[in-house]
Amino acid sequence: MRQVIVLSLCLSWSALPASGQTTDASYTEALSPSMAAVERSMHATIRRNLADAAENMPADEYAFKPTPQVRSFGELIGHLASVNFFFCSQAKGERPPVTDNFEMTIGKAALLKALNESLAYCDGAYMSTTDANIQQPVTIAVPGRERATTRGAVLTFNTAHNMEHYGNIVVYMRLKGHVPPSTARATQAKE
Repeated sequence: MRQVIVLSLCLSWSALPASGQTTDASYTEALSPSMAAVERSMHATIRRNLADAAENMPADEYAFKPTPQVRSFGELIGHLASVNFFFCSQAKGERPPVTDNFEMTIGKAALLKALNESLAYCDGAYMSTTDANIQQPVTIAVPGRERATTRGAVLTFNTAHNMEHYGNIVVYMRLKGHVPPSTARATQAKE
């Protein structure tokens, strides 16, 4: 009995920090027996967080770098736009519709436009993914080589990549005194 109580406490304590960190939705809302539905749900959550963060960051703070060795906020947004176009095109079995390196783009308006267009393009990849085609073989074409994988694996990697960089964005926003959009929504929901 003592072990059960200790285990229960450990599990509940480990879940507390994660519950309000990055999303206003419970992870249970994303869970489904349908892997395609899980992919769509995860994309919708990170899509909203990225778009809102890019919109909410003031234009004069797009050049902010916590240290000289890392990307600026704007470079992160540009990187995400470029990579979204790449991965979602690969999942769809298409050539990327845009091959610009948006990491080199300057200015909030241009970066926000690129990010939103890349997210809209990805919407099509996620929405057209079904349980019947999630394991469809695709080939990732990277310079100098190709790699066989599946549609679902590419979309999972894209979502994970977006979430990884949203974690960076959260830190940048907090360092500049801004509340990340996911935290703001989670806080509003509790009030």
